[in-house]
Amino acid sequence: MNEGKIVKIAGPVVIAKGIPYAKMYDVVKVGEKHLIGEIIGLVEDTATIQVYEETAGLAPGEPVVSTGEPLSVELGPGLIQSIYDGIQRPLDVIEDIAGAFIERGIEVPGINREKEWEFKSTVKIGDAVEEGDIIGEVPESELVMHKIMVPYGLSGEVVEIKSGKFKVEDVVCKIKKKDGTITELTLMQRWPVRKPRPFKKKLNIEEPLITGQRVIDTFFPVGKGGTACIPGPFGSGKTVVQHQLAKWSDADIVVYIGCGERGNEMTDVLLEFPHLKDPRSGKPLMNRTVLVANTSNMPVAAREASVFTGITIAEYFRDMGYKVALMADSTSRWAEAMREISGRLEEMPGDEGFPAYLGSRIATFYERAGRVRCLGNDDREGSISIIGAVSPPGGDLSEPVTQNTLRVVQVFWSLEDRLAYARHFPAINWLTSYSLYVPHLTPYYETKVGKDFVALRNEAMNLLEQEASLQEIVRLVGIEALSKNERLVLESAKSIREDYLQQNAFDEYDTYTSLIKQYKMLSLILYFHHKAKEALEKGALLDDILTLSVRERIAKAKFIPENNLDEYDKIREEIDNEIGSKVLVGGEEE
Repeated sequence: MNEGKIVKIAGPVVIAKGIPYAKMYDVVKVGEKHLIGEIIGLVEDTATIQVYEETAGLAPGEPVVSTGEPLSVELGPGLIQSIYDGIQRPLDVIEDIAGAFIERGIEVPGINREKEWEFKSTVKIGDAVEEGDIIGEVPESELVMHKIMVPYGLSGEVVEIKSGKFKVEDVVCKIKKKDGTITELTLMQRWPVRKPRPFKKKLNIEEPLITGQRVIDTFFPVGKGGTACIPGPFGSGKTVVQHQLAKWSDADIVVYIGCGERGNEMTDVLLEFPHLKDPRSGKPLMNRTVLVANTSNMPVAAREASVFTGITIAEYFRDMGYKVALMADSTSRWAEAMREISGRLEEMPGDEGFPAYLGSRIATFYERAGRVRCLGNDDREGSISIIGAVSPPGGDLSEPVTQNTLRVVQVFWSLEDRLAYARHFPAINWLTSYSLYVPHLTPYYETKVGKDFVALRNEAMNLLEQEASLQEIVRLVGIEALSKNERLVLESAKSIREDYLQQNAFDEYDTYTSLIKQYKMLSLILYFHHKAKEALEKGALLDDILTLSVRERIAKAKFIPENNLDEYDKIREEIDNEIGSKVLVGGEEE
């Protein structure tokens, strides 16, 4: 007898007895329909199984068969442009087989077994190779060269290597180990999702993930290999920000996980991404993207699997030496799935009913980010940047998921529905957000952008903070109580908010801003502030300064194309001329 029996069913959790050779985290086939599940608890011969499909209709006494393997993903050519569910079943293939609705128990391989790929070897017979070494390349898409690596734990001498067209299960290389045994390598390998892929060394973060979003790149940057979270209430723009980052960030590979979000949001991604052009190459953005879609109407238990499926795929491309950006939308839905499973297991609850291990589980996910030196002889570097959206109920940032996330991430982008309703995009609050990467990224900004870029950023933040305190005075006693210099601070801060921080995602020139353009825009706004302040000290009238026509030119500077940045120098000249004329004709303000 090689199978156990179901004894109890509690929603997505099934209790089974008598599964031979059962181990923790083994994948099992549950019931007559062979539903996919994972052992998450084991006491003697009683196994607790988390089922990744709808369990309605299961009955005690139905068989449970162990596969003897942990939940794993298939890694190889064919990942790019794929759309998977939470357990790496390709949704387009399932649709061809079963139609618009996923049938329970359906089994589809994660990677197409029939498609042939052009493999070109990069090693020769007699070469000594070790784990992580690249033995060949496959042009997977117009933007991604898929590198075939020696699997973890294997080293030896190449005794056979081929080039040509192969399917993913065809043998392309044979390696002779020190003990004389021969290991055959194919284009594909498998990896358990809960086990982080190994690397040689974790490196310091020295370069920003450039997103083209000014409030992020200038004020609250995330490094390549860093972690960030976007908490915010419903309607504040979490998904929109993540879409922008997926479209415009300068990562080589994008892995987008729709974890428990509404189906219509994921549909937007699926419909929009194939038509988007990669800004650097002009090719379709899907040519460097992997999508994992696990929406709110899919089984709850699969949400946890979707997060680990996505991060494992990201680690695989990192090991090739690529810079990967991973978007998880939203980790709150993942935490809610853990809460439901924990409740079914009758575990002792923590804050607000979440399991006591919520914090460690969240940390386990985010700690798989980083910039690393990969395995292999060539010492290549790769990185994974994780950006996770958090959906706190009612925007309450004190709830457990947000607080446990903030303990492990280094960047906090605080979204506010107040800003979103005022049509301020991105709706990131500049007073409550922070980035701990600014000191690490300062050398990059000073050498690649401008020596005074960080100083300009700090000055702009200071103006915004002054504005917040001055607005309190204005609300209490009116603007007439302020001096002309304080009123100038309000106007300059308003210009930073509306002309710099606010961005139009639908405008071809404003949706993305390079770091050089950001530097020129911010220095222009602050140049006007300095010149206006000097003019006031020399006797110019504040109203004359604030009504200058050049202010409209500054407001429209965000729409200057990237190939016409000399225009900023012309606006500077206009500032000098117009403010200079007011100093000559002005007098002391009444």
